[in-house]
Amino acid sequence: MDQIKTGMLIRKMRLDSGLTQKQLADRLNVSDKAVSKWECGNGSPDISLMSALAEIFGTDIQTLLTGEVNKNESEKGNMKKLRFYVCRECGNIITATSEAAVTCCGNRLAALEPEKAEKDDMLKVEDIGGELFVSSEHEMKKEHYISFAAYVADSTVMMFKQYPEWELQFTMPLFRSGRLVWYCTEHGLFYQELRRSAEK
Repeated sequence: MDQIKTGMLIRKMRLDSGLTQKQLADRLNVSDKAVSKWECGNGSPDISLMSALAEIFGTDIQTLLTGEVNKNESEKGNMKKLRFYVCRECGNIITATSEAAVTCCGNRLAALEPEKAEKDDMLKVEDIGGELFVSSEHEMKKEHYISFAAYVADSTVMMFKQYPEWELQFTMPLFRSGRLVWYCTEHGLFYQELRRSAEK
């Protein structure tokens, strides 16, 4: 931990939150002198206080420890670069439009790297008169199934949750182009390009 960087960040976040040193100290059950000491870089919060500090400031412990807020300026929230995170413990699905520090069930999650589907593994897409009907013969057993599928384009994302022992099928609006993405609980994340008239 860099005491000076962490102290400067605590000061900035405190001021951004509209808190005085005393108000922050009261929330943490410490003295305002302790907060002043941290902000001057002459000491640092005890590790046991980091979780409470992160909660007060709406950040994470890692940010406080490094004293740096890393912003994803280059990506500007581009939907085409949507990242998917899946918790292996509870199945939670989390998305982010740029790099993010994501945790669930006490574990840090890595963004899944989508793999281009081979012809036999691609989802079947049919035009049914103004809508697309998407289906697959992928097995849907409790130990091996597709847990979700999503349509991703420049400014749109649509998520379709799937369940074991159900057939994988859903309808969606007829978009000209985009990408279908789906997650197999055993083999990971896959994608296929979606072209006009359901060409692939």
